[in-house]
Amino acid sequence: MMESYIAVLTKGICQSEENGSFLNKDFDAQKAYLAGSIKDIVAQFGMETVILHMALMLKKRVVVYHPKIEAVQEFTRTLPALVWHRQDWTVLHSYVHLDTDELDALQKCPGYVAGFVDPEVSDRSDLYDVFVNLAESEITITPLAKEAMTMGKLHREIGQLIVQSAEDPEKSDSQVIQDISLKTREIFTNLAPFSEASGDGEKRVLNFAALKQRRFPPATENFLCQLAVAEQMLKI
Repeated sequence: MMESYIAVLTKGICQSEENGSFLNKDFDAQKAYLAGSIKDIVAQFGMETVILHMALMLKKRVVVYHPKIEAVQEFTRTLPALVWHRQDWTVLHSYVHLDTDELDALQKCPGYVAGFVDPEVSDRSDLYDVFVNLAESEITITPLAKEAMTMGKLHREIGQLIVQSAEDPEKSDSQVIQDISLKTREIFTNLAPFSEASGDGEKRVLNFAALKQRRFPPATENFLCQLAVAEQMLKI
């Protein structure tokens, strides 16, 4: 077994008479990331999909409930694709129990997408900023998260783009994800004029004073600041 593991790790292939051949290239990570359907999510939640996009952009805590584990896993697996620029599926905890040890481990994560089949999770507002009742097609933002997730014109534009792209019968899920990713890139491009080199010169940081001078609408300014915090690029 160790020989096979090392062969895959170093050569991307292992062969045996008993099990045949394993080719690493046959298991493309990007295909795995695209296993779920963004279009199905938009068909269910419409414009409210932008709440999920915003929550993931800001690295908020998203809890998804459905009594069927298959539904929970399919839905949660798709959500990180809304922030494709990060390519980060480590935020995904697709099946969590209301168990002390599991919840302690979950709450140590700064932001996550967590799936539950226990209806009592809806009463655990300490576990989430956004609660998705998949069975009832309802999305709820907790009172404590509402200020950080105040929406404005920018979010309406993002929501309209997501819906229009997803409803286009000529577009695949990967094309919808690409459209959302391009809009995300545009947001970061708009941040660029207000960023500057950090003290160590290794990354760009947002200059809050410069952003304030631009006089964006309050909801947009708030979102950009929250995004800078999420991306660890805020300078006070």
